[in-house]
Amino acid sequence: MSVPTPVLYAVIVIWAISAIGLIVFVLLHSGKGTGLSEAIAGSVYGGDTGTSIVEKNLDRITVVFAVIFVICLLVMMVIYPHGSVS
Repeated sequence: MSVPTPVLYAVIVIWAISAIGLIVFVLLHSGKGTGLSEAIAGSVYGGDTGTSIVEKNLDRITVVFAVIFVICLLVMMVIYPHGSVS
């Protein structure tokens, strides 16, 4: 399947922007605790149940960037199934 190079470049640019955005927004999330004990005990005792509107919006934006990232990967996988760009 022959795909024009502008389509490939557009997908790569969108993929790169979504990758950078995904890294940034994952790092913007506030920490929930430290260490393995917090991971085990925090899930059992259910600490802070109420999240702020900022955290909810941050979660939504992170999910959007993750979905765009995966879609771009799938498109590139369909365009070039064997990794050849010739």
